[in-house]
Amino acid sequence: MELFVSVVQAGSFSGAARQLCVGQPAVSKRVAQLEERLGVRLVGRSSRGLVLTEAGQIFHAHARRALKEADEADLAARGAGAGLSGRLRFWAGVTLARLHIIPYLPQFLAAHPDLTVEAVMSDRKVDFVQERVDVGFRAGVLADSSETARKIGEARRVVVGTPSYFKRAGEPATPAELAAHSAVVYAHRVGGVNWKFRQGNVTEAVTLNDRVQISAAEGVREAVFADMGLCVASEWMFQPELASGKVRQILSSWSLPTMDLWAVYPTGRRPSAKARAFAGFYEDRLRKITLSATASSPAA
Repeated sequence: MELFVSVVQAGSFSGAARQLCVGQPAVSKRVAQLEERLGVRLVGRSSRGLVLTEAGQIFHAHARRALKEADEADLAARGAGAGLSGRLRFWAGVTLARLHIIPYLPQFLAAHPDLTVEAVMSDRKVDFVQERVDVGFRAGVLADSSETARKIGEARRVVVGTPSYFKRAGEPATPAELAAHSAVVYAHRVGGVNWKFRQGNVTEAVTLNDRVQISAAEGVREAVFADMGLCVASEWMFQPELASGKVRQILSSWSLPTMDLWAVYPTGRRPSAKARAFAGFYEDRLRKITLSATASSPAA
């Protein structure tokens, strides 16, 4: 795979052979063996030199990605083995940080005693370069395709409310009945009033009765706890309360679009070993949350 990427980058078998300090026949033979193993032709020749076939273009894209990830894994391992030091500055939404990062920082710091951490907690997007952020955690669809990012988690969206709210207002049996209920709406790009519910091949579009709109997740949580209405949110936002029964999920047989979480690094910089290590630490934490939520789900 690495040899094939070298051939593409060099633009010829002979160029790759010179870079790798091997004979051209050896390079040609290795590519031919790769094509035989895959059962497709990867390269051809034209008057302008080496040309990738459609299969070759696809394989090259995946191979480059795999080699990049392997390099990052090596760097992360070396960084972990050498011990991380200095200052790590990370950004995250207030609720995600408060519930799912800050309580577990002692574990990360114990593993890296020479490292200090600064947390920038905000529900608003910040400029990572200006704020000197090493790594941030953003939910939803990334608006800036130029950002260096890696998906580290995926959360279900759920409809929740307090038992006392449902006792007073009744429990919706279908998504369409949500429109008759008061809703606490997260006025953020990962929230909103319009949702599509799916059950098998059936889809229902619903517009919530947004009696209360709040721009911060912490405010959304407090409004729900105050019995002001039901809410559509990620399971992460209410994970402790779902586990304790303080809030209850309804319409569990219906699914909503999931929410992705990304580790994002400042544009134009190579992510540091400490930033990658911290993103990996958080990814592991999110995986445990998701497994725990799945195990306790009414549909599980």
